[in-house]
Amino acid sequence: MRTVIRIASGKGQMVEIGVHARGLPGLPQGHAAIPVWNAEDWYFEDFTAGDKIRSLRRTIAEGESMAFNSLVMDHHPYVSDERFAVEEGVFGRRLVAGAFVFSLGLGLVATNCLNSFSYGYDRLRFIKPVFIGDTIYTIRENLSKVVHNEKMGKLRVSYSVYKNEGALVLYAEHLLTALYRDPANHTEALRAKAAEKEAARG
Repeated sequence: MRTVIRIASGKGQMVEIGVHARGLPGLPQGHAAIPVWNAEDWYFEDFTAGDKIRSLRRTIAEGESMAFNSLVMDHHPYVSDERFAVEEGVFGRRLVAGAFVFSLGLGLVATNCLNSFSYGYDRLRFIKPVFIGDTIYTIRENLSKVVHNEKMGKLRVSYSVYKNEGALVLYAEHLLTALYRDPANHTEALRAKAAEKEAARG
C-alpha cells in the first residue's frame, strides 16, 4: 500500500511528498522499489510557483545549542555566557546563535530532492531573537523558476522560520538549480534568453 502525502498549492495544485521510488546501487530489488521518504525525484518541471510546505515543530534544547557553538567556535557571550546574557545582555536571556536557527530552519523543510542543487542564498534576515527552549517551525514557498542552461533551470524558494505562536524570526531565499526532465522542451526558452542577453549587450 502506498501512502501519499498531498500538500496544497497556492495555485490549487497538489504536491506529492515521499512517494517516488528511486533505486540505489547495492539494494535488493524489492527494497529499491519502495519509495524513499523525503528524498524526492522531482525535476524542474515539477516545481510550481506558489507551492508551500510547512514543517513539523522543533524545540531547541540547551545541549544542542552549546554543541553547535562549540562546533563552529562561536562563544560570543550572548550565546554561551548565561551570567552575561542575564545580567548585562540586551535581551536578558541567552540567545540561540543565528547560524544555528538558519541551519535548523532550512533542515526542517529539506526535501532532499535528488535532482536539485544549492546555488546560493539571498536576503537572509534575523528578525527576532530565538532563545533556548523556543519551538520553531518553517514554511517553505516556491517563488519562481526560470531556464538556466541546457541541462537545468534555476529555482528561487523562500524559508520563513517562526517560533512559538507564529512570530517570524528568520527569512531567507534559496537559489537552486534543478535538472530538466526533458531538456528538449526548454530549447525555445533558452534561445529567447540568449537573444535577450545579446540585445542587452547592444
